[in-house]
Order: sequence, then structure tokens, then C-alpha cells
Amino acid sequence: MDGDRVEIDGGIMEGGGQILRVSTALSCVLGLPLRVRRIRAGRSQPGLRPQHLSGLEIVRDLCGGKLNGGEIGSTEITFTPGKIKGGTHIADTKTAGSVCLLMQVAMPCVLFAASPSELRLKGGTNAEMAPQIDYTVMVFKPIVEKFNFTFNCDIKRRGYYPQGGGEVVVQMSPVKELSPINLTERGTVTKIYGRAFVAGALPIKLAKDMSAAAVRCIRREIRDLYINIQPVREPDDQAVGTGSGIIIVAETSTGCLLAGSSLGKRGKNADKVGIEAAETLLQNLKHGGTVDDSLQDQLIIFMALAKGVSRVKSGPITLHTQTAIHFAEQLTKAKFTVTKSEEEDASNDTYIIECQGMGMINPNL
Repeated sequence: MDGDRVEIDGGIMEGGGQILRVSTALSCVLGLPLRVRRIRAGRSQPGLRPQHLSGLEIVRDLCGGKLNGGEIGSTEITFTPGKIKGGTHIADTKTAGSVCLLMQVAMPCVLFAASPSELRLKGGTNAEMAPQIDYTVMVFKPIVEKFNFTFNCDIKRRGYYPQGGGEVVVQMSPVKELSPINLTERGTVTKIYGRAFVAGALPIKLAKDMSAAAVRCIRREIRDLYINIQPVREPDDQAVGTGSGIIIVAETSTGCLLAGSSLGKRGKNADKVGIEAAETLLQNLKHGGTVDDSLQDQLIIFMALAKGVSRVKSGPITLHTQTAIHFAEQLTKAKFTVTKSEEEDASNDTYIIECQGMGMINPNL
């Protein structure tokens, strides 16, 4: 079998866990045996961390596959996928490792399963270096559902750094195939809303301060829109540990959603957290694209699997996106082109990401 394994170099380009997520998900969907070497070679702690291992294990369980080299710190794995089954699957990082990253690796797989799936994902819901669960629900979900599938995401409990302990339940049914998307018209911003949250030992005043600072910052650039950022204290029975953060979403006349978010941490002023999120949002609005820089790379795997041509207008192409495109092309027959967008004035750094998808048909349906 080894002769037919796809060989992946996990140390090139972005060099992190994303390479592992994209390539294992595609290996599972396409039934391609895989070897990944030099896992996270570019990181200060190379090899598998708990959340990467949980991601690999849930994919293995989803398809009854075989995983070798699956232990913490391992820098090489081989994976042989089986048939993707539905049913209930649990993944637990046992740390504050991000549940959203677990969702990223599992979701493409369960779309091509034989029956509906329920994923119980445990870990951090609002973690550094990963999308917050609020982003996943408020931005990622409505946009990714344009590929013609739906999912339900129920936040049972929030969990924060360092102990995690959050739980999210994702339910989804398989599809025959994915439709392409066309996100090339930004339209105008029609509303701005969000939530500033505190949990555990933190007072609601911090959430109000984050919200107020974010609104002041946005007001300097956008004067005429009502901005509604709700300060929230997470109920004690629905949150583990102490955490705070903010997410702000801008919605446009064509249904685009772009966001900015930030997390609080000890010693970081609440105003600074709010301003950071507001500045990220304004930065994402400046380039004229239809997706923000967090969503850009998350759409690539779906564009590659969809049937037909997908087009997305974005700001500057991130290294995460370049990496996702590289491995999606290596594993599927999809073809991507990235071209500078012509119609804007020259000051805008906008691009069109176009993909001729491979048209994956679910063999299990």
C-alpha cells in the first residue's frame, strides 16, 4: 500500500497544524492513504500537540481508518482511511485546544458520510491562534452554508485557557455533492453588531468597557451606522474557567459577513481588547473583499470539493490560504487561480480566488 501513499511535507509554507487538517480531511474524503512528515516543523514545539492529535483521532474514528504515529510530539504519521460512517463521535483535547479547529478537520469528512453525524467536541471555545466559537457561529456558518449544506452548532459550555473544558455539539447530514459559491460583490455595510463577553471571576464592567472602546474606535471611521455590541456575562453553569473577549461583525447589503475579534488576558486592558477587535474589523473592511482574512483559508477545502467554479473576492492572500490551496491542489484535481482584482481603484489590495472544483460525489449515498 505504501507505494500509493500521498507524501505530504508538513514543514513547508505555513508549516503548522493547518497542513495536517487540510490533508487528513481530504485523505478521508477521497480515500487516499497519506503520510505526513516533518509535522509542524516550523513551530517552537514541533510535532503533534493535543488538539492536532484529537483532530486526527476523530477523523480516524469517523471512517474506521488506521493511524500510525499518533502520539503527542510525533513528527510523522501515516493514515489509511476507511468508509466514512455517520453517528456520534467525541473528540476531547483535554486542554484549551480549540474546538473550532477540531470542527475544521471533521466537517468536510462528515459531509461525505453515509448517514447523519453528531460531533461532540471538547476543549477551548475561545482560544488564541484559532477562530473563536462565536466567529464560527456568526460568520463561518452562514457563509459556508452557501455551498449547499447546513449544520447545527450548539454551544453547551464555554471553556477558556488554560483548562479548556468547553463543549460544542455539531449535527450535520451528508450531501450528495457541494455547490460552488460566488462571493464577488461586497455591497455596502448595512449593520455592525457583536458581543463582548466575560466569564468566571470577571465583572460585567469589563465587557461594557470592551464594547464602548470598540464602538468609539469604529465611530471614527464609520459615523452613520448604529453599532450594537452587547456586553454579556456568560452564565456560570455554561462556562468553565475565567475568560473574556469580543467579536464584532459587519454585515453588507449582499449578505457578506466580515469580522474582527480579540481575547482578553491577564494584564491586558479591556479598552485595548475592544480596540484591537475594532481595528481588525476596519482593516478587513478596507480592502473591499467579501471575506475577512480568517474566513479566506477556511473556504478553500470546500471550494476544492465543490462541483463547478467558485469565485471569492478577498483582501491580501494570507499564508494560511496559500498553504490550503497548495495542499488542496496536491490532493484533489481542483485547480486554483489567484488574480489581482481589476475593478477597484488601484489603492485597494483585492484579489479574486477562483477554483475549478473537483466535483466530489458522495459514494456513500
